[in-house]
Amino acid sequence: MRGPLAPSGSPLAVSRAQRFDDLVIAAVERLDQRWQEQLSKVEFAVEDVPSLDDWDRSWVPLARAYAGSGALPARVVVFRRPIETRTTEPAKLRALVGDVVTEQVAELFGVEPEEIDPAYGGHDLG
Repeated sequence: MRGPLAPSGSPLAVSRAQRFDDLVIAAVERLDQRWQEQLSKVEFAVEDVPSLDDWDRSWVPLARAYAGSGALPARVVVFRRPIETRTTEPAKLRALVGDVVTEQVAELFGVEPEEIDPAYGGHDLG
């Protein structure tokens, strides 16, 4: 017998990638409450893994921020797989995604992450 294991719309039917996308959206919406005007000019995206073609460091990035140029808006790209390898616990994953998004927005705006989100880093992710 073949067919879906869970009815569509149930939590079990949502893919891991979609759950991760939802975490990123929630993190952006949380920051949007304080930074709505500035964030309206920033695009957010999720990719599974980073392209390391132009990466000159020995570690794998969790996200990248790209300043806007010309007609292209500023972008924050969050990398799902490197973040998911850091923790499997849902609460810690949510906190890590929030911190990563906050760090990238802070980099774009040229401020410290704590200025973007006072709750930044206030989690035990270890």
